[in-house]
Amino acid sequence: MERGYVMMMLVCVVMVVLGCWSGGGVEGLGVNWGTMATHKLPPDTVVQLLKDNGIQKVKLFDAEQSTMSALAGTSLEVMVAIPNDQLQAMTSYPRAKEWVRRNVTRYNFNGGVNIKYVAVGNEPFLTSYNGSFLNITFPALQNIQNALNEAGVGDTIKATVPLNADVYNSPETNPVPSAGTFRSDISQLMTEIVQFLDKNKAPFTINIYPFLSLYGNDDFPFNYAFFDGDATPIVDATTGIQYTNVFDANFDTLVSSLKAVGYGDMAIVVGEVGWPTDGDKNANVGNAYRFYNGLLARLAANKGTPLRPGFIEIYFFGLIDEDAKSIAPGSFERHWGIFSYDGQPKFAIDVSGQGQNKLLMGAKNVQYLEKKWCMFNPNAKDLSKLADNINYACTFADCTALEYGSSCNILDANGNASYAFNMYYQVQNQDDLSCNFEGLATVTTQNISQGTCNFIIQIVSSSTFSLRPSPLVGIVLGVLFSILLL
Repeated sequence: MERGYVMMMLVCVVMVVLGCWSGGGVEGLGVNWGTMATHKLPPDTVVQLLKDNGIQKVKLFDAEQSTMSALAGTSLEVMVAIPNDQLQAMTSYPRAKEWVRRNVTRYNFNGGVNIKYVAVGNEPFLTSYNGSFLNITFPALQNIQNALNEAGVGDTIKATVPLNADVYNSPETNPVPSAGTFRSDISQLMTEIVQFLDKNKAPFTINIYPFLSLYGNDDFPFNYAFFDGDATPIVDATTGIQYTNVFDANFDTLVSSLKAVGYGDMAIVVGEVGWPTDGDKNANVGNAYRFYNGLLARLAANKGTPLRPGFIEIYFFGLIDEDAKSIAPGSFERHWGIFSYDGQPKFAIDVSGQGQNKLLMGAKNVQYLEKKWCMFNPNAKDLSKLADNINYACTFADCTALEYGSSCNILDANGNASYAFNMYYQVQNQDDLSCNFEGLATVTTQNISQGTCNFIIQIVSSSTFSLRPSPLVGIVLGVLFSILLL
């Protein structure tokens, strides 16, 4: 009897550990798997990483064949996506039908891919896009859902449009959640989209980023971005509800916006929510730890928000750092992952929401390049071209960790140069010619990491991706070094 009881308890513990991302803990939790990296982990490795950590849902930004093949035969629930640059093509119904055939029904078999959603575009109504996708997103959405319906899978696979939270707001004269409405310039369009989603029993998908409320806004109350109750409540005078965090306030502004057009009970999926760990003074491991564990505790309790209590389906953003993402929105864009570039966990996270923080399981069998680094040559005599060479390195490699408030902002001038040179050297797969910089650099086998600043060794990748040039970072750092060298 005693032995049987012990065995039963051991089984329970194992089930809790393995099930903490699903029914055993935080229900409905998924992650975004982006692939804008110069060196990608093999898709099979990433899928195993998801499975090892009990992650049951994944949101993609395309429907790339190698990714889909790796997901085949798993029980992982998948949201595939149509990028913004393909929306125009999807306004043709024959093209939409072909896309569904190639990327959805192709995988709809026993042992295939468990597709639940098709994301039509990604935040296409951002004001920064200047209306580029306003006239094509809804027709694309209609065609994709109709194609899914015609293919006989529309009852189980729904088309949706992941939208940024800037599609709704409250008036400046009454900035409270209960006064939320859709943005005036797209109000009619949003109403039509909501009606179509409701007709097809599809959810409204929204991306909410408390971090962005802090970014570039020193007047925003810092604690209001988190969930641990340290913020001074903001009272909605209309409802009497006290809001202690910006996530609840933002989500409920959407609920009010939906209610204003007659669909207050529409299902809502949070397509992206997260916290970056570098690239800004507020983007660090400590704040990410605080944010995620506060959010997970609420999700585990199915607390919901004041206007929408209960279960919320949420996808964390993101899974792995992406060093080739555009940094136009900010340098933090390359550091959203709960795992680093090599699939290793960055901080302890309680995926059960029960306060039992521990590191997630890292990616297995990761292959790295040789233990070699590129550093500033201390014997270099002519430093007149140092700024230009740093500019070049940071245009084609990720130097965002050097910026103000970031993890490598602690380095001196020589350390900054070494960091820039090494990042370029690693991106170039440690090619001998990539560590010269007109005699200003040299290769070393000694790890030159310092404090919080990690000088990485890049992973071996079966496929490489060209980093989008980031001349602004290079120019800024070049100017900085010019000043330091005076």
